[in-house]
Amino acid sequence: MDIDIGNALDAVAAPGVSREYLDRLDRRVADAHERIERGMADDEFGYAALNLPERVDTAAIRDAVAPLADSEAVLTVGIGGSALGAATLTDALDTDGEAYYLDNVDPAQVSQLLDDLDLESTALNVVSRSGTTAETLANFLVVREAYADAGVDWTERTLVTTGDSGNLRDLADEHDLPVLPVPDGVPGRFSALSTVGLAPAAILGIDIESVVTGASAERESLSGSLYETPAYAYGAITYALAARGANVNVVMPYHETLETYAEWYAQLSAESLGKDGLGQTPVRALGATDQHSQLQLYRAGPNDKLVTFVHARDGPDVAIPSAELEGLDYLEGASLGELRDAEFEATEASLADVGLPNVRIEIERVDAASVGGLLYGMEAATVLAGELYGVETFTQPAVEWGKEVARDLLRGADALDETTSLRVTRE
Repeated sequence: MDIDIGNALDAVAAPGVSREYLDRLDRRVADAHERIERGMADDEFGYAALNLPERVDTAAIRDAVAPLADSEAVLTVGIGGSALGAATLTDALDTDGEAYYLDNVDPAQVSQLLDDLDLESTALNVVSRSGTTAETLANFLVVREAYADAGVDWTERTLVTTGDSGNLRDLADEHDLPVLPVPDGVPGRFSALSTVGLAPAAILGIDIESVVTGASAERESLSGSLYETPAYAYGAITYALAARGANVNVVMPYHETLETYAEWYAQLSAESLGKDGLGQTPVRALGATDQHSQLQLYRAGPNDKLVTFVHARDGPDVAIPSAELEGLDYLEGASLGELRDAEFEATEASLADVGLPNVRIEIERVDAASVGGLLYGMEAATVLAGELYGVETFTQPAVEWGKEVARDLLRGADALDETTSLRVTRE
């Protein structure tokens, strides 16, 4: 993973960051790196996630999923970090089957998906550290009933990924289901490179060893300077720009298969850094599609944004056939990849032209090693940013508050006194 922050410097962008400020910030990065290294060495909660490339047991994952090797599809039931990391991998990389995710409790979507799936050839992957996550357990119960209604023994098609105790662990023990452990000390949004993210990928034939190898290479790049560590350069520049008013981070990959990556990063950043009135609001976009839906705002709207481009230098391509139509001479001899890259570079230049800060993250190609490195790099960037902000990166108290209220409402409690309603209805 490489990063170019030139278009976020004050010579180009407003708000922008001066080289002198970056030099001063680099001293804080060195201190933060020492703290991160201590946390990793001691396997402290949260920091342990950065050890996953050296700790995850890919052989154990392959053993656990072996009974499901004949699956033509995998249905993962989880929410948030229990699904987004896996979805990023299976959407980005070539697979031997189809991956589906139930990460919401929309009755219409759940029903439609279960109606469409051939459950006899579909592996069921249930993920919850606690085994009590309301949305996950509710969907699992619905899916389990669907298997039974279809005459399929769900116990022969199910893998459980959970903690050492809880409802799912008890269920797995009762039915002798294959189980993978959720790693200790790793928050869900940081678990993409663990059993949580890698198990569905393994069932579908993805080279999970290469994913881990790519992440390991990024881990080795961590150092005490943002000028030597792409991940830290990104974490530092997002922090510095937020302090200057760039409170929105538009994450814009220029590859269709990385669209889910933007969703994954949105949770990683928002849940980790959105504390004490701090953090950037992540916005998901897709190049070149959103040049036609959002770029007008970014170029001519409020200058309160950072745009993060994600681009691969190499990959498959398709030649554009000759059209022999007036006005299309610029497409003659070109390819779809060349057109996409031209669109990307033009968008990057157009934002620089109006002083909107933007950063380019580049990987060699969208393959297992590069995607593994990208995920690890963004996790390290987020941890670094959390150190600079001075927030509790690995907790999510606001999320937990909402979960408790939802449980109370389901138990029959009254709505909160703090809520208000002003309804406008059609007569």
